[in-house]
Amino acid sequence: MLLTTTPSVEGRKIANYYGVVTGEIIIGANFLKDFTASLHDFFGGRASSYERTLVEAKENAMKEMEERAARMGANAVIGIDIDYETVGQSSSMLMVSCSGTAVRLE
Repeated sequence: MLLTTTPSVEGRKIANYYGVVTGEIIIGANFLKDFTASLHDFFGGRASSYERTLVEAKENAMKEMEERAARMGANAVIGIDIDYETVGQSSSMLMVSCSGTAVRLE
C-alpha cells in the first residue's frame, strides 16, 4: 500500500475515492522514561527513550490507518496528516493520530 502526504501520486490516476481513514494510538510514558528524560533535560542531549516511543506510536497509528484503508478496498492513502498531542491528567500520555483519504490507484 502506498502512503503519502501529497494529494495525488504523480503518473497515477485515482480510480476510486473511499473516504477519510484514520489511525489513532495512545501510549503512556512510564516512570523510567520520565526520569531519564528529566536527566537529559537537565544535562542536555536527546531523550532517546521518548524518541523511540514517539516513532513506535507513529508507526502503529499509520499501520492501523493502512489496515482500515485496505479493508475498504484501497491500495493507497493520500493527503496524510499526522498529529501529536499529550493527554491524561498530568499530560503523561502521548496520542498520535493520522488521517488521510483512502483511494484506489490505477
